[in-house]
Amino acid sequence: MTAAHTRLAVALREVRARTGLSLAALSERTAYSKSSWERYLNGKSLPPRQAVQELCRVADEPNGRLLALWEIAESDWSGRAAVPAPAAVEPRPQPQPQGPPRRPETGRPCGRRGRLTVALASAYTVIVVGVALLLFLLPGREDPEDEPPSAYPPYSLAPQCHGAACEGRDPMRLVCGISPETLITYRTATGAHVELRYSEKCGASWARTWGARIGDRVEVTGGGPTHDVRVEDRADAETYLYTEMTAARPDSTVRACFRPASADGERECVEARSGEAPTTTRPPSPRQADEE
Repeated sequence: MTAAHTRLAVALREVRARTGLSLAALSERTAYSKSSWERYLNGKSLPPRQAVQELCRVADEPNGRLLALWEIAESDWSGRAAVPAPAAVEPRPQPQPQGPPRRPETGRPCGRRGRLTVALASAYTVIVVGVALLLFLLPGREDPEDEPPSAYPPYSLAPQCHGAACEGRDPMRLVCGISPETLITYRTATGAHVELRYSEKCGASWARTWGARIGDRVEVTGGGPTHDVRVEDRADAETYLYTEMTAARPDSTVRACFRPASADGERECVEARSGEAPTTTRPPSPRQADEE
């Protein structure tokens, strides 16, 4: 289990503990079985994204933090974040020590039947050794489903970058998406939602959107390069989609702009200052970005 998977499992257990539900009760309120929840909560397997969302729903918990952890864990689990390991060097065959000279056999020389006996004996040895290794490598019986392990490995939610080092990088992968501030939330003319997010620990901001349509685009800028994200397919349209980060100091101004896919749609932009109280608004005019 990777460190990211460990962080996710610990967070899932914390949320489940706040519900006060047993695994059986949790199974009744979601689409996942008691045994599945036991594996997810104890880190034996990575839960589907939908399972994380259902746990948050049952717990009446905002799902942003857990989904951010899930994104990081899934990236490691699927190998998208893995660094290729160096190729293993095949060991050179070593000469086998020779035993004492064999005494000449006086019996019948080894013919076809003798060779067949040797082959069968070798195959039997391979099967026995293989079964022994399989039994050794297989995990033992799982703990009772409602009984958590006695101890869990330590984990850290420390951000992996700050300020300029975060510029143009993924907020979820670098652990900046854990409990960020929401600077502003607004609903566009097409019904999509856009948020400006800010992490004081990372000194960076980014924008995220949901309810958007295929082809819609969201941009963010904080005085440096502009970073954007486009809704490419239905899967993107059905979940949160977020831009890369832009460096943002306390009290600096960050802007998010929404560009609809339709040809007759107009760009909508909003601004906020990092560290200010969150607001929910609708831009006074979709043309403001072109007028400034």
